[in-house]
Amino acid sequence: MSVNKKISDDNSKIIITISGRFDFSLHQHFRDSYTNCKEKNVEFTLNLSETTYMDSSALGMILLLKDHAESCSGKVIISKPSESVNKILKIAQFHRLLTIEL
Repeated sequence: MSVNKKISDDNSKIIITISGRFDFSLHQHFRDSYTNCKEKNVEFTLNLSETTYMDSSALGMILLLKDHAESCSGKVIISKPSESVNKILKIAQFHRLLTIEL
């Protein structure tokens, strides 16, 4: 389980990659990956291609990221969720709240 952050050279994009299980144990690391960003119009990409499991607390953490991004006039894109993670996102109807790129 890990959270990795990559920032574009112009600070307009932040890619957050979750490897392994995405659950409450990652709460502080996940929060730390975006809360320092106060720039306007930042695009946060949440790369879930390496995520093997996600629970309801992870869904809540994604919503907190969405709130943070919107408070800075930014947006969140969920990128490449695995099949099992995408199923969870569909059940929670996250496709209505966020852009999900398969």
